[in-house]
Amino acid sequence: MKTRTITGLIFVLVMLASLLSGAYIFVAFYIFLSLLCLVEFFTLVKSKGLRPNQTVGYLAGIVLFLSVTLRFFMDFNSKWLLINILLLFGVFINELYKKSEFPFTNIAYTFLGLMYAVVPFVFYVSLAFISGIYNFHLALGFFLMLWANDTGAYLFGIKLGKHRLFERHSPKKSWEGFFGGIFTALLVAYIISVFYTDYAFYHWMAMGLIISCFGTLGDLVESMFKRSIDIKDSGKMLPGHGGVLDRFDGLLLSAPMIFVYLYLITY
Repeated sequence: MKTRTITGLIFVLVMLASLLSGAYIFVAFYIFLSLLCLVEFFTLVKSKGLRPNQTVGYLAGIVLFLSVTLRFFMDFNSKWLLINILLLFGVFINELYKKSEFPFTNIAYTFLGLMYAVVPFVFYVSLAFISGIYNFHLALGFFLMLWANDTGAYLFGIKLGKHRLFERHSPKKSWEGFFGGIFTALLVAYIISVFYTDYAFYHWMAMGLIISCFGTLGDLVESMFKRSIDIKDSGKMLPGHGGVLDRFDGLLLSAPMIFVYLYLITY
């Protein structure tokens, strides 16, 4: 428990530092973090005998991230996104030269790694620039609501949990915990709305609800993935917490949904 607490505290401090250190540090940190998640994903897949194209996957992940984020700092031609298309086609070509019984499975897991471990972070980073300039309020608020949902779900689940939410993939999650997480996230969303007036309080409340629902679904998806390859934790990078993917499973589905919601009400 002590190790878990210390790791969690350091983790939170690093996250806050990345948000408060300015746009360049923020973007660089999340490029690095998304690559760590991609490394973890490919490592897990390889442990089951599959051979995703890691080199092309890493290159495509970096180019995809930079193609989007460099537009926030300069007049960056979006045609650079075409490099991603060339790299992704390279996955198919590279597989021709590999001796594998399941070439298209390898190709599929390469693409899945990018969609699962990189694209959500691109959406999350884009939240901080959705107004046209860097503003850490949304990025910070997102994680505060996500952490509130996780904490509330855990505490309410421990005290009141009786009805299983999705026992097939996560036996410990309960409906009581799910609604407790929503309550806690909405409470934090309201508090955030008092201090950050970028959006009306009802928009913050809507974001809290979206994060709770899709954050829980993201957690369940990762549990499904881990059960499919018969592992408990995605890695050992964070002592007491498991792997990086374990800590960001709630972001994987909720960040794209929050970006879509904000885009629709902003433009």
